[in-house]
Order: sequence, then structure tokens, then C-alpha cells
Amino acid sequence: MNILLTAATPHEIQSTGEYLSEKTYYRKNCSVNVLITGVGMVNTAYALTKYIYQYRPQIIIQAGIGGSLHPYYPPGTVVMIGEEIMADMGVQEEREFRDIFDLHLADENIFPFSKKMLVCPHHPIMEKIKLPVVRGITVNEITTGSDRMQQLIEKYGAVIESMEGAALHFVCLQESIPFVQLRAVSNFVGEREKTKWQIQKAIAHLNRELIEVMHQLLSLE
Repeated sequence: MNILLTAATPHEIQSTGEYLSEKTYYRKNCSVNVLITGVGMVNTAYALTKYIYQYRPQIIIQAGIGGSLHPYYPPGTVVMIGEEIMADMGVQEEREFRDIFDLHLADENIFPFSKKMLVCPHHPIMEKIKLPVVRGITVNEITTGSDRMQQLIEKYGAVIESMEGAALHFVCLQESIPFVQLRAVSNFVGEREKTKWQIQKAIAHLNRELIEVMHQLLSLE
């Protein structure tokens, strides 16, 4: 099994990378490689596509931190994203946000979309990972305003906000490559007081779960 572990920035998966370098985490016909894509959907989509065409991994794991839109998922919580939505591609008209599907610029049910969502279909893999499965949104601009946050919650029913998740789902669905996206909550969306963010806690919890996921995925063979 050829596994690709990817993140937007190196520090998000540094502990896992160090673990992999220190352990003999390989066996016959099995390897784990790391790809740092850079921040945002464009960087992620380009880096993943280029890597896929060169190496064709069998499974891609994306790991990173994100913001929570729901009080049930406080900082430090680690989740798996089952559905992703591109949440800022469209137009703001007065108090309503209309996405590209509302504007009839794209069909919300044309592959790889299903009811506007990019859905992870790889249930056997997800069942191996004992984490809550939630819906995520991907944005180019981090949400700061309470009105905008409420708008996103009501429109999409999302729990986690990131800047790369939808790119992973889109590319992997198009290329028919199994994938998993893990997110650790570093802050509540809209909280701009950085002293209340818990980035190091989120990263520590993310890497703890990520190492466990590696064991779970390797047990699939």
C-alpha cells in the first residue's frame, strides 16, 4: 500500500513525520510519503494533482487544523470530514450569499458534486477510524464576522472550516483515489482573540490520532 500524507504546512504534521522517520514504518509493498502543499485550495489542488500523476498513491490522508462552527466541537477536538463544500465561491447580494449552484453556473448534482457537496465515499476506510464524521466547508478567506458565520451555518450545516479540504475531495474524487481528511479544532470560527486559540493543543491531538490512523490503514491489507 502506497500512502500519501499531506498537509498545508509542515508544522501541522511535524510530530507524525518525526515518528515515521524514527520507526521502521514500512513493510513489504507498503510505504508512507509526505507532501506539503501550501495553504489554500489552489496550492493544494495543484500539488496533489502533480503528485498523483507522478506517483499515483493508493490512499491520500490530508491532516490539518481548522476552525469550529459548533460549540460541541471545541478546540482540541479531532474529527474526520465526510462531506466538503466550497463555501465562498459565488456572490453576496444584500444579506444573502448565493453560491455557483444557486446562480446556475454549475449543477449541484453533476460529478463530483452531490447536492453541492464533495462526499467522501470510502466507507471501509472511514469505519477503521474511530473519530466523529462531520461536514466541512472550505473558504479562501477565514470567516471573522458573526453574520457571515451564521449564514454559513444555516446555509450549509457545516461544523468545521478550513482552507484546503474541498481541494482534497475534488481532486481525489476526480482521480478515483481513496482519501481521508482529518481536522483538529484550533479555535472557534469568528474568535479573533488569538490568546483563546489553542493551536499547539490542536496539533498535538491531531498527530496523536494521525499516528493511530496510520496503524489502522496499514491493517487494511
